[in-house]
Amino acid sequence: MTASPPSRALELRAEAVRYEVDGKPLLHGVDLTAHPGETIGAVGPNGSGKTTLLRCVYGTLRPTGGRVVLDGVDAASLGVKERARRVAVVPQDASGTFGLTVREVVAMGRSPHKRFWEQDGPADALRVAGALETVGAGELAARRFDELSGGERQRALVARALVQEPGLLALDEPTNHLDIRYQLDVLGLVRDLPATALLVLHDLNLAASFCDRLYVLDAGRAVASGPPGEVLTEELLAEVYGVRTRITAHPTTGAPNIVYLP
Repeated sequence: MTASPPSRALELRAEAVRYEVDGKPLLHGVDLTAHPGETIGAVGPNGSGKTTLLRCVYGTLRPTGGRVVLDGVDAASLGVKERARRVAVVPQDASGTFGLTVREVVAMGRSPHKRFWEQDGPADALRVAGALETVGAGELAARRFDELSGGERQRALVARALVQEPGLLALDEPTNHLDIRYQLDVLGLVRDLPATALLVLHDLNLAASFCDRLYVLDAGRAVASGPPGEVLTEELLAEVYGVRTRITAHPTTGAPNIVYLP
């Protein structure tokens, strides 16, 4: 059983997005484009602005300059529910579940498609069960969400995003807490979905393997963008991350394979 696909992938454009707090800029006019169906990675060192940019995209932060455009529509003009029909979020963690079961947390992904008083029906239950099976969490359905391990929670959050049937998935470190198998499974699932995806990732080798294009952020600016093989160079990683590396083509996938040097 698999989760229902989103209705269609959408186009995302971040146009000169700025964000500042108390006059301190965290983003300096970042431009980013994700074409329908692309998997885009935002990478960069801690404090580079990756999560701030992602939050501007999915709406918990409102840019102080520039704009986010979803399929030609300024996202600032959309209501909360309207935006949630287009964009689903997988945060690093979730709070406020108040003793809910995993099944109930995942079912929350259906709320943007319902009236306030409308109850879940059999079709919703099938979507929830399918999403949980898709992420390998079917056996967790009756467990309390707040009793799960970090990796189990992450799988449940991905399932919740799937049942939302979005055109854009925004994922903040979706492989956090996951063991290697589920890191590969979750990123492979995201890549294969007929949705556009924007992922914030720390692991550059995973980003190189699963993303169509990368945007490298540093100090709130996009300093490089393009296919992983063009962007991830030894010179750029030395400049942005301050590390020495050797980069070769992966013998199986051909993706850049980064080895960090002491």
